[in-house]
Amino acid sequence: MSFVEIARFTDVYEADLAAAFLASHDIEVSVTERFQTTLDPLMQRALGIRLMGYADDVDRARQLLERARQGEFMEADGDDVPTEPRARWAGRGIALFAVMVSGYPATSLPRRLRPLQIAGMLIIVAMVALSWALWLWIK
Repeated sequence: MSFVEIARFTDVYEADLAAAFLASHDIEVSVTERFQTTLDPLMQRALGIRLMGYADDVDRARQLLERARQGEFMEADGDDVPTEPRARWAGRGIALFAVMVSGYPATSLPRRLRPLQIAGMLIIVAMVALSWALWLWIK
C-alpha cells in the first residue's frame, strides 16, 4: 500500500487536528514536514504540511474533512470561548495597568517596593477579583 496526500495545510496544529479527527474515524494518517516547519515556523507556509494516508482511505478521508469544514460535526451549543470585544480587552487593560503602575521591583535599589508599587499591586488584585466576580455573575 502506498501513502497518498489527503490534504495540505499551512499550519502544523491544524494538520494535527485533522489527523486526530481522521484517526477518530479509524483512518490512519501521517503528518509530514512536522519537524522542518516547527524548527523554522516561516517554512510552514513555504513547504505546507501534508496529511498523508493510505490510498484506500483517501476518498473517505477527503469526504470527512470536507464535511468537517462545512460544520457538520459542530455541536449545537457553539463555542465556549467568549467573543465579545470587552472580554478580550479586559485582560489587556489589566496587564497594561500592571506594567504602568507597579513596575518591576527587582530593578530598583534597594530591593524594596515603593508605596506606589504596593498601591498598584493592591489595585491589580482588586481588579482581578472584581472581574472574576463579574464573570461568575454574568455566567
